Amino acid sequence: MPHTYRQDLPKDVLSGIAVTSLLFAISAYMPFFGFFTALFIPLPVLFYRQKLGRATGAWIPGLTVIVMLVTLGKISFDALFFVELLILGFVLSELFERNLSIEKTVLYACGTVITTALGCLLLYGNISGSGMVTMISNYVARNLDMTLTLYQGMGMSEKNIEIISNSLDQIQYVLVRIIPALAVVSTLFVTWATLLLARPMLVGRKLLYPDFGPLNEWKAPDHLVWGAIGCGLVLLLPNSGIKLIGINGLLILMAVYFFQGIAIVSFFFEKKQFPRMLRFFIYSLVAVQQIMLLLVIGLGFFDMWLNFRKLSENKSS
Repeated sequence: MPHTYRQDLPKDVLSGIAVTSLLFAISAYMPFFGFFTALFIPLPVLFYRQKLGRATGAWIPGLTVIVMLVTLGKISFDALFFVELLILGFVLSELFERNLSIEKTVLYACGTVITTALGCLLLYGNISGSGMVTMISNYVARNLDMTLTLYQGMGMSEKNIEIISNSLDQIQYVLVRIIPALAVVSTLFVTWATLLLARPMLVGRKLLYPDFGPLNEWKAPDHLVWGAIGCGLVLLLPNSGIKLIGINGLLILMAVYFFQGIAIVSFFFEKKQFPRMLRFFIYSLVAVQQIMLLLVIGLGFFDMWLNFRKLSENKSS
């Protein structure tokens, strides 16, 4: 290892901790920007793990966890969420070195994050004596109350506030039961965003980034469509427990087909050479408009039969 590289190690570690901690602080204490800023938390962990190696790079998430816990003052769901983002960045870097396919990289990363989160929740639930389900239910209730307070502060009409307030119990009931799907979907989304954002950052600095091929040609395995159809049919059954499995499965598969749909959109943007500003505008519409989001999911779902990108024809030619 070159001598100059060794001299830069303490500086790089401190820089990594500072950047990651700053992203955490913005996410934790600036609610409006917090969600978007949280997407970037895995990136410095991934970057410095690639640059410094496993042993030195591990100091960054390890010490950042201490900063988080000291700042928050307690172990909480929020602390667990931020810790899992740090784990995601480190795990992705480990998987990059194994030269896996994009599917395996995402699957293993999400599986690791969800498994560790579930283990932490079970352990904390047993220690606190309240149980995991009760903890989750109380956390959802607190966040719904905070959301209602935020709406009041934003000047929402009293009539709408009353409607939401009267519906909080039903909203809580639904949210608690689809938490498994929400956890998987959010982990998939953050992993997908991290992979996209990490590529120019790592490639530009000549650090390892696997050759996943053109991601705008990605498609889900064909047999998944029968899983989506099956989950939809399960919702027609009278048994509430089976319906719960169906709705969670359907939400997860909708996220998968969203990724395929957005790949189709990106494919045609590139093929037709759309201007960057127009691409940004359309992507923004997808992010904020539910109808656009459903259209993208529909593109991904029906691509199995309609083959919008004509991938087999393009490859054969």
